[in-house]
Amino acid sequence: MSVFPVSLGALVSETMPFCARCLRHAWSIVARLPRAATLASLGIAAVLTLGCSTPPRNEAPEVTAERLYREARDDIEAGAYDRATKSLERVEGLAAGTLLAQQAQIDLAYVQWKATERTSALATIERFIKLNPSSPALDYAMYLRGIINFNDNLGLLGSVAGQRLAERDQRASRDAWQAFKLLVEQFPQSKYTPDAKLRMNYILNSLAEYEVHVARYYFRRGAYVAAANRAQQAVAEYPQAPSTEEALYLMMASYDKLQLTPLRDAAERVLRQNHPQSAYLTRGLGAYERAWWRLW
Repeated sequence: MSVFPVSLGALVSETMPFCARCLRHAWSIVARLPRAATLASLGIAAVLTLGCSTPPRNEAPEVTAERLYREARDDIEAGAYDRATKSLERVEGLAAGTLLAQQAQIDLAYVQWKATERTSALATIERFIKLNPSSPALDYAMYLRGIINFNDNLGLLGSVAGQRLAERDQRASRDAWQAFKLLVEQFPQSKYTPDAKLRMNYILNSLAEYEVHVARYYFRRGAYVAAANRAQQAVAEYPQAPSTEEALYLMMASYDKLQLTPLRDAAERVLRQNHPQSAYLTRGLGAYERAWWRLW
């Protein structure tokens, strides 16, 4: 049995770097030895060179989709949405075609929404719904799509100025209502359906109030025909909404300004029948208004 079963060629092919100075020194010793000792000296030179080699570097741990996803979840809980977004995007690529990739995509939409990146969040969740029509999380995806559009945060200035949700553009509210409607129709037994129904009712009231807000705007600027038409539209489309009280009054007041007595009397009659104690009948449009500087 050979004393050195590993050949020199195998040693040289190892990935560990060798010290060049020690290598030259070892071969100078070999050159001065007799020919008979050359074979043994080769082994000695190899040992000397190997003994001077540097230790192997510690390799970085392998990056897996599971590990990245755990890190992303930790970042989400810590509110570090930028880092979570990058990790979730990598998970989608590493785990493509798996349930983990689907979960990462849903979480990505949620994180983008929390980071106020509404457009990106909508694009992500729409892509998920399109690519995963049979996903077990489809009901949640549809619910999240509605939530992303359902934005009732007016901010500090909006609250101080007395701005209401109905005074903002209602396109997002309509999109949210449609998303919740699809969820209720396709997944009536989903755990997200009861909350979706509540939000749908809130949105309908908001849409009705928006129509009344526009009618009020027209009335105060003397556009009485436009005011009457917009108020009538609110009553026709949202008859159960609380804002129909003001809508009926705006119809009555607008017809009065236009000297359309029969229409005015008809609107007043309906208003008195449905809201006999209405403050609009005694105080007009200022019945329920609040000063912009009041916080209560």
